[in-house]
Amino acid sequence: MIRAFLVTLLTFLYILIAGPPVLVYAALTGNSVPVYKTGQCGARMALWLAGVRVELGGLDRIPRGRPVVFMANHQSNCDPPALLASIPPVLVLAKKEFFRVPILGRAMTVCGFIPVNRKNREQAFAAVEKAVAALKAGHSFAVYPEGTRSPDGRLQSFKKGVFLMALEAGVPIVPVSISGGRRIMPKERFAIYPGRVRITLQDPVPTQGLTHEDRDALIQRVRQAILAGLEPDEWPRQEL
Repeated sequence: MIRAFLVTLLTFLYILIAGPPVLVYAALTGNSVPVYKTGQCGARMALWLAGVRVELGGLDRIPRGRPVVFMANHQSNCDPPALLASIPPVLVLAKKEFFRVPILGRAMTVCGFIPVNRKNREQAFAAVEKAVAALKAGHSFAVYPEGTRSPDGRLQSFKKGVFLMALEAGVPIVPVSISGGRRIMPKERFAIYPGRVRITLQDPVPTQGLTHEDRDALIQRVRQAILAGLEPDEWPRQEL
């Protein structure tokens, strides 16, 4: 618990000190790149303070010169910083509550992140439509098809909305397997344990030419790709 408290405290201090200058710069120049890079530095700092080692594989599988949707499983709160610090710049569909956090929320807005109200179906679909427009404009996304953290580290069922994003934009999906996160930050405890997170980018799954009728098959293909990079104790019980 002491480690978790210190990491949280120092991360918020970083946000308070580093955030305002780059936000002012972005407001004056319209350039949000320094805001994003400052966020990546903060993510790497938090991981280092937490004693988290990230092992990354499969970067060469990312299609070049076009937007993609990175779809990752979600075991713990260390997944987002580990992923965003490891892959090329992306936009994110994030819980609307994060956008209420001072400085952080403003930074997310400046970077083009899209708030999602998961309790309101209509607003959630509106967020997906904004994401489709951003994909068509050339921006990649990182999403978690499970919708929330797994309570036991095992892969959960997938929500369908994020797959509609990729289908409507006609962009490839890059499945991402994140293994080891729950052992570092269990969902049910305010604690951080030093350890290793393994991030494996799988072969991209094309969506060009597919329709909504192909969605279920697409979900299964992405799901199997993510499972391939997980440990047996991270598989759903029914798939053991």
